[in-house]
Amino acid sequence: MFTASTQLNVALICGPTDMRKAIDGLCNIVAYDLEKEPCSEQLFVFCGRARDKVKILQWSHNGFWLHYKRLEKGTFQWPGIDDENLSIQVSSRQLNWLLDGLPLQSHDAHPHLTYRYHDD
Repeated sequence: MFTASTQLNVALICGPTDMRKAIDGLCNIVAYDLEKEPCSEQLFVFCGRARDKVKILQWSHNGFWLHYKRLEKGTFQWPGIDDENLSIQVSSRQLNWLLDGLPLQSHDAHPHLTYRYHDD
């Protein structure tokens, strides 16, 4: 099971992506279409045309990880292509919502709270 940690930056690639692409093809999209660095501390998340498959490209010290999820039933609630942006930045929490089938702007979730018992 894949769960994005809170320290990661997440770039959601809007619109459909050809899911036949492997690591090199997805790196080309990131480098040349988005003009971003694939070998960065960022997750790049792609969704197929039928919105039932997601690939996550991740650089890790000396190589790439390619995470893949295929839904057996249902679809991901994926944003369409925006004329101004081919990708949008989302939080790791929002990515986990998407992977669980929820929309990016979920109003049902409890807000994230941070409490401090001591002022340091």
